[in-house]
Amino acid sequence: MLKYLIGSKFNSYLKWLWIAMFSGIALFILFVFMVSWEWFDKLPALEELENPKTLLASEIYAEDGVVIGKYYLQNRSPVSYQEISPNMINALVATEDFRFYDHSGIDFQRFTTALLFLGTRGGASTITQQLAKNLFPRKRFNNVFQKATTKIKEWITAIRIEERYTKEEIITMYLNTVEFGGNSFGINSAAKTFFGKSPGELNLQEAAMLVGMLKAPTKYSPVRNPANALGRRNTVLGQMLKYDVINQAAFDTLKLTPIELKYKEEDHNDGLAPYFREYLRQELLTWCEENGYNLYKDGLKIYTTINSKLQTLAEEAVHSHVKEMQKKFYEHWQGREPWGQFKELITQAMKRSDRYRILKNAGLSEAEIEKSFNTPVKMKVFSYTRGEIDTVMTPLDSIKYYKYFMQCGLMSMDPTTGFIKAWVGGVNHKYFKYDHVNINAKRQVGSTFKPLVYTLAIDNGWSPCYKAPNQRVVFEDYENYSPDNADDKYNEPEMTLYRGLQFSVNNIVMHVMKQLGPTAPNSVIELARKMGIKSELPPYPSIALGVADISVYEMVGAFSTYANKGVWTEPIFITRIEDKNGNLIREIVPKRVEAMSEQTAYIMEKMLERVTAHGTAAKVKYLYQVPGAVGGKTGTTQNYSDGWFIGITPYLATGVWTGFEDRAIHFRSMSLGSGSAMAMPIFGKFMNKALSDTATVKVLQYWQPPNTPLNVEINCDQYESSDPKKLQLIEE
Repeated sequence: MLKYLIGSKFNSYLKWLWIAMFSGIALFILFVFMVSWEWFDKLPALEELENPKTLLASEIYAEDGVVIGKYYLQNRSPVSYQEISPNMINALVATEDFRFYDHSGIDFQRFTTALLFLGTRGGASTITQQLAKNLFPRKRFNNVFQKATTKIKEWITAIRIEERYTKEEIITMYLNTVEFGGNSFGINSAAKTFFGKSPGELNLQEAAMLVGMLKAPTKYSPVRNPANALGRRNTVLGQMLKYDVINQAAFDTLKLTPIELKYKEEDHNDGLAPYFREYLRQELLTWCEENGYNLYKDGLKIYTTINSKLQTLAEEAVHSHVKEMQKKFYEHWQGREPWGQFKELITQAMKRSDRYRILKNAGLSEAEIEKSFNTPVKMKVFSYTRGEIDTVMTPLDSIKYYKYFMQCGLMSMDPTTGFIKAWVGGVNHKYFKYDHVNINAKRQVGSTFKPLVYTLAIDNGWSPCYKAPNQRVVFEDYENYSPDNADDKYNEPEMTLYRGLQFSVNNIVMHVMKQLGPTAPNSVIELARKMGIKSELPPYPSIALGVADISVYEMVGAFSTYANKGVWTEPIFITRIEDKNGNLIREIVPKRVEAMSEQTAYIMEKMLERVTAHGTAAKVKYLYQVPGAVGGKTGTTQNYSDGWFIGITPYLATGVWTGFEDRAIHFRSMSLGSGSAMAMPIFGKFMNKALSDTATVKVLQYWQPPNTPLNVEINCDQYESSDPKKLQLIEE
């Protein structure tokens, strides 16, 4: 009887146990369906699954295909399956989801194991589930119910992803979305950040290290926690051994291999063309706002005209020469302060600093602020010879320190296409943010403006062989304005226009200016506008001496007109923009203006050629040995505050400005402060190397004359022997 009662009671318990178990399963299935019917929360829509949104970096491409920079909130650039090393894929599958190719989004065997052992034997999430979590991030859990709901959502989303994508597509999407730390999102960014490689170049141990980081990017970071990273990498290699991806011999060798990094986080101050990239960013932000794109999230592909080889050469030329001149500047002013009586420059700089603004906003008095600026603190400062220097210095002394630094701007463009090939806005973007190239950065141009006056004369039928008296000219209509030569070195009684430009003689260009008549200043301005100069220009005879402030961007564009047969082509730096799917969303075609006749452009080429052969920039040929046809013009402003050189070849126009942040700071001699000393050598160094690579830049030995005969004599021997009446200028 007792046995019967016990057996009956056991059967009853067993019965209710089965009922409870099946009820639980039924409720679980019902719960899954309720989640799929979106009773509790919405699932990702079909469109979202087919076009998942991730934050993608916008990439900047040079014309030769090199990625020179990115704009991003998350540094992520997608790659295709074929671009990923098989080592990376094998390491990932062996470690994270060894049945990846056999399941349809959920590995129930792995899930059951994890459930029974309370998660102590690995996680239950498949690669597809992890992808679902990455693409559609979880919300913060408030309770267990929300956590369970979210997990079921990830299951359903994983199954739907498997229905719509191949295994290759899933693993590619996963590797493009995961975070690796070091501000690296996706395998493309991670491979470059940690190893300086493309994803396809990763070897076994590198792939294993990156896969190991996925569990906890900070804990297993080879930079912050190298011991943890090594141990975790070997765990991944162990998984690869376990699933026969590698053999025992390979494992025994690789586990003893140290981690070798080429770690470098991307920094907007580093890499090629940082000044250009910053200027481009400002331009793109405006365009994106007007056209409904997000520069930092939408993965745009920006194709620029910058040539990575020429950009590299230009930056090297700038750094090389400015470094030399910086040493000379220190020696030149040794024992003295270059701002001299302009001590208010330092006070003004102090009041413009962030430190002053912060202290002022904090309510400190002027006396307290002055004390702060005179109290030594630890800081890093820039040096040409030693890079960054850790030092102790007062903030006021650091302001004075940076006032000594010479600045520079270089731009180079193809005159036929308008494509800007190189843009060097300064010497170090981290310490000197101001861009000395863009159209808003204007400095006095000095004698580089003189060719425009000669252009106007040549276009009006003058011969470059015409001899002008080398004497001061008086402009009675302008309060008897009468400038003199910069020095008395060239005291010949008369000079040809050739020679006047060749040696930058003020008297000759001012003679031409006066002979062109009272409307000459306005005529020069009109020509300058056709040649792309938009800056404010004074309608006075002094315009001939370059008193106007004009940008490097405008001056290079103007000089390119000579090399392009008299047609000004707008300098541009973007050719097209594509969205993340490769669809063209913007295309740029430069404007073109016929500024002068082809004959005039050719004659000006020949005149500018003499400057670089035997004139103020003769070192271009005999020292820097720039090959082929080349011409140019030096420029030096009052007190040597600005040094310029604008040079042209048939396929490259290049301009260089040099000077200091404040015009009151400068050299005190022509031998050091002239355009031929400060700027021209940068052009020479750059062009010597640029034109040696004929695959990048074409070289022509001679300027190409117009197809039709010239109606102006440019051979001075012929000019002298001709009938003077035929060559008489209309100047009476």
